[in-house]
Amino acid sequence: MAALTSLLRPTTTASSSSLASLTRSFASKPSNQMGYPKHHKGRIHGISHKGDRISFGSFALQALDHAWITARQIEAGRKAITRIARTGGKLWVRVFPDKPITGKAAGVRMGRGKGAVQYTVAVVKPGKVLYEVGGVAESVAKKAIAVAASKMHVRTRFIAERLPTGV
Repeated sequence: MAALTSLLRPTTTASSSSLASLTRSFASKPSNQMGYPKHHKGRIHGISHKGDRISFGSFALQALDHAWITARQIEAGRKAITRIARTGGKLWVRVFPDKPITGKAAGVRMGRGKGAVQYTVAVVKPGKVLYEVGGVAESVAKKAIAVAASKMHVRTRFIAERLPTGV
């Protein structure tokens, strides 16, 4: 009976903290070192509840639609913002392309397994903040984020951090 009760006890905090550190280490790996190289397509449901507010900067670019944003689009937006806001400030990229997309060459017959990984994407839900900018004037931030928005194939909007009332 003692052996049975030891199996039914809840796990200790030490094992749960080691599990949390293990999941953190996998989440921080680059996309080319992920455990499984091929994912299912999946569906994008609902709205974003994580990463839907400004956390680091003062101005942000927020997605308004469901989309897959490729690593090339994210990099193009990042370069555009840094080129315009060169005088100073800081940029935070809030999305990471961690979903590999596969494809087969044209003219290849059906079957014989899934195709090779072609590119990686970030799954974006409505409300997700893509970029944040801080330390620059609002006019510079608006211009930089407008150019970055033109690189995305999803509807976006410019948002600014709201100051608390009475400040």
